[in-house]
Amino acid sequence: MVRKLAYQLNHKLERRFPEQRLFLRSEDGTRFIILSPVTQLVGWLGSAAFISWAIIATAVLLMDSIGSGNVRDRAMREQQLYEHRLQVLADERDARAAEAVAAQERFNLALAQISEMQSELLSSEDRRKELETGIDVIQATLRRTMKERDEARGVVETMLAEAGGESGDGSSTRPADLGKTVAFLLAALDETATERDQALTAAAETRDFAENLVFDQRLRDERNDQIFRQLEDAVAVSLEPLDQMFDAVGLSSESLLDTVRRGYSGQGGPLMPLVLSTKGAETDPDTLRANEILGELDRMNLYRIAAEKLPFGMPVKSSFRYTSGFGTRWGRLHAGTDMAGPVGTPIYSTADGVVTHAGWLSGYGRLIKIQHEFGIETRYGHLSAIKVKVGQRVSRGDRIGDMGNSGRSTGPHLHYEVRVNGNPTNPMTYIKAARNVF
Repeated sequence: MVRKLAYQLNHKLERRFPEQRLFLRSEDGTRFIILSPVTQLVGWLGSAAFISWAIIATAVLLMDSIGSGNVRDRAMREQQLYEHRLQVLADERDARAAEAVAAQERFNLALAQISEMQSELLSSEDRRKELETGIDVIQATLRRTMKERDEARGVVETMLAEAGGESGDGSSTRPADLGKTVAFLLAALDETATERDQALTAAAETRDFAENLVFDQRLRDERNDQIFRQLEDAVAVSLEPLDQMFDAVGLSSESLLDTVRRGYSGQGGPLMPLVLSTKGAETDPDTLRANEILGELDRMNLYRIAAEKLPFGMPVKSSFRYTSGFGTRWGRLHAGTDMAGPVGTPIYSTADGVVTHAGWLSGYGRLIKIQHEFGIETRYGHLSAIKVKVGQRVSRGDRIGDMGNSGRSTGPHLHYEVRVNGNPTNPMTYIKAARNVF
């Protein structure tokens, strides 16, 4: 049966693959091998399969090479884009810092203007009181002069009437004495009239001057109101991102400010509240507004002090990439954030504090612990070099070590932790919260 099927198959394939003989010649003789159509078909199919496999394998290798090249190019482009973004963020941070410095300078200038204006207000208030007193004196003098004039006029009329009566009766008349008396009274009346006119002129000038003072006072009040509005808006804009930053990390801003205020309780200087009266008089609205602005500026200053004591800074300022975040990893809690970069990359303190550990610690390798205010601790692990000592006080931005690969690590990176009262918390919460402020 098999031979019959092979014969039929060979017969059908003879047109395409006629029988071939392969001669093999040697010293002993000549031999040949018969290549049947089926054998030729099998050889052809095998050759075709081998060639197809070679083509496919070559194509796969080429595609893999092209694909790996594209991946490397894409990785390089992403790295360049990331570095460009970091540069943009650094420029924005520098611009925000410059704006903050400019705002502080504007605040200082505005405070100086407020102090000058308050001095002018006090001076103008004193001048106004003096003018009111002068006007009262002039009016009293004028009334007294007019009263004396009326009395003198009445006396003259009485004396003239008496003189006329004595002349009619033919009694002892003294015209010379009467003429002197009348001349004296007329001179007194003229002098009184002159004094009255001078008093009226002085009163009119004083009234005009008082009206000008009122007008100047109104202009000064409007200018003060505009300055106060600008200061209030600037303070509100400056305080809003600070409030959001502390709210984002879940810290009570009031308790933080109270703690800072207790530590910085000295008084005096330009931010002291303004007091214009020592006699229990009611404080004017401008003073109240100025005190409110000074209070907000003091709050902003306390915020700045608190921010220096909390880990809002970046531990790595050079180019790096995040390789592992806070959370569960391989069934265990990864208590920090990993930032990978070259060995020797500078590592900086993220807040003011005191170094409590600077040495080797099991899986951390070379580790630095810094204790900050409010029960917060930061940790910097896998370092290649440590540049601080235990007990040393550091400030935010101080270089404390270099990135490395010590301890249980798969490559050079920084393991950065933030712990609150001993409990690990996500460091990115502090880093993201500070992006709109620092």
